[in-house]
Amino acid sequence: MDKHKKYLPYGKHHVDDLDVEEVVSVLRSDFLTTGSKTIEFESDFAKYTDSKYAISCSSGTAALHLALLSLDLPKNSNIIVPSISFVATANVVELVGGRIIFADVDEKTGVLSESSILEAIKNSNSEVSAILPVHLNGCSVDMEMLQHVSGQFNLKIIEDACHALGGNYYKGETIVGTVGSNLYSDLTTFSLHPVKAIAMGEGGIITTNSDAIQKKLLKFRNHGMTRNTDDFLNKKLAFDKDGEPNPWYYEMQELGFNYRASDIHCALGCSQLKKINKFIAKRIELVKLYKKYLEPFSSLITPVRNDFPISAPHLFPVLIDFASIGKTRAELMKFLDGKGIGTQVHYIPLFLHPYYQDKYNHNHYRGAKKYYERCLSLPLYYDMEEEDVIRVKTALQEIIG
Repeated sequence: MDKHKKYLPYGKHHVDDLDVEEVVSVLRSDFLTTGSKTIEFESDFAKYTDSKYAISCSSGTAALHLALLSLDLPKNSNIIVPSISFVATANVVELVGGRIIFADVDEKTGVLSESSILEAIKNSNSEVSAILPVHLNGCSVDMEMLQHVSGQFNLKIIEDACHALGGNYYKGETIVGTVGSNLYSDLTTFSLHPVKAIAMGEGGIITTNSDAIQKKLLKFRNHGMTRNTDDFLNKKLAFDKDGEPNPWYYEMQELGFNYRASDIHCALGCSQLKKINKFIAKRIELVKLYKKYLEPFSSLITPVRNDFPISAPHLFPVLIDFASIGKTRAELMKFLDGKGIGTQVHYIPLFLHPYYQDKYNHNHYRGAKKYYERCLSLPLYYDMEEEDVIRVKTALQEIIG
């Protein structure tokens, strides 16, 4: 690689002086965790997503775990998970004692389709309780379709929107609502990992419009404890002889976790959220440039969901005809890395990981296998410029010949 050229990772965060000042202000304050910045961030996020509640936590994985716990599903409940996603989407089902029903995905987009959901329900051999649709790369599942199917089978819906912050739902080419507004689901979960639309360092957040679910989420993220006097169960210990609450008292009522987000992380989240529209606008512009410069290679390299303008692109995945190029994916990735261009595969199908591999019949997942065989994420992040997109194009052109 030319030492004068910067390395282009597949994704990264953007932090400016305002972000640093916000974090430093917390470091110099009296509270480092679960203080005023946490409250501020949750309030700002709820307003942004048009949700009644937003509950912060330590990661997108924690958000998914808490969301499932809040639904109080019976042990061994069948829960549908798309076969293309990060491992966390499946792992949280195992953590709550559920039974994963993997669903195939569309081979061109990597997201759930009506036929794949119905096939998963058929293959479950017993009643399904919930579904975790994943809005992959910023490409939303058709939630009107999903709501219709879920209504037929009485499914709870937890949206895994870890790739979709700032985006919109769509059906075909129609924008139908803001991701996170709970128009279609019981809860929506987000990740604020550094490669996402905005960064908290590590962090997650859950949106819901349910009062009951919000109370459960707050309890589960804090060891299953409550200090709310209205919720106390052990009245004898909670109150003195005059009926006044004992000031030191709290109760652990259920088995929970320490999934709290710190004020340090939430301060960064507050500052980043103020810039989200700018971040997304730049990503959209970069995607337009990619599509323009890759058009001459359209028979070999196709942007995922090329027929729909994704409103908040998280990654820029393309589908590549490696056989026609005459290179394996590993060879292409090594070549690009040598040019200072980072790439990644999102994702290895969940049923191919050793933990799950022996548990599932792979014949059900033709779409997932087809998507996986061809997908590759090219660099996409706020600090990129047009010259960087041209550099990626030029490197691809060189290896294609």
